[in-house]
Amino acid sequence: MIEPIKHKKKIFGYIIRYKKKRGVNFLTPTKLTHQIAFIRHKKNHEIKPHLHFKNVRKINYTSEVLIIQKGKLRVDIYSEMKKYLFSKILFKNDIVILNKGAHGFKILKPTDLIEVKQGPYNKKKDKSVFKKNMGKILIR
Repeated sequence: MIEPIKHKKKIFGYIIRYKKKRGVNFLTPTKLTHQIAFIRHKKNHEIKPHLHFKNVRKINYTSEVLIIQKGKLRVDIYSEMKKYLFSKILFKNDIVILNKGAHGFKILKPTDLIEVKQGPYNKKKDKSVFKKNMGKILIR
C-alpha cells in the first residue's frame, strides 16, 4: 500500500507499507526520483548480470527515503514556508519518501532506520534547519 502524504492537493511524499510478495514488486510511482522495490526470490533464483546505462537526469529538489528497521517515530510535515501542517506515525518496515516541503522527526520508541538521498550530498547547499513551530500536533 502506498499512501500519499498530501495537503491541499500537494503531495509532500509517500508512506509505503508493503506485503512481502514473491518476485520484483515496485512500490513507488514511476515518476518519482527514487524508485523502490521489494524483491523476494526462492533459493537458486538467478538475476542475470546486467549493466545500467548512463542517463542524465535533472534533479531540482533533494529528497530522501527512510526505511524504518525497528521502532516507532513521528514525522512532522511542514510547508515550504516552514509552517507546521500535520504529523504521521511510522513503524517497523514502513518506508517514507519525502520529496516536498519540510519535515522533522520525533523518536517515539528506540528506532533504527536507513536513510537514502541523492548524492553527492552537501549539507550547506541541500539543507536548512529551522525552529519548529508546531502548536497543536495533528496526527493524520
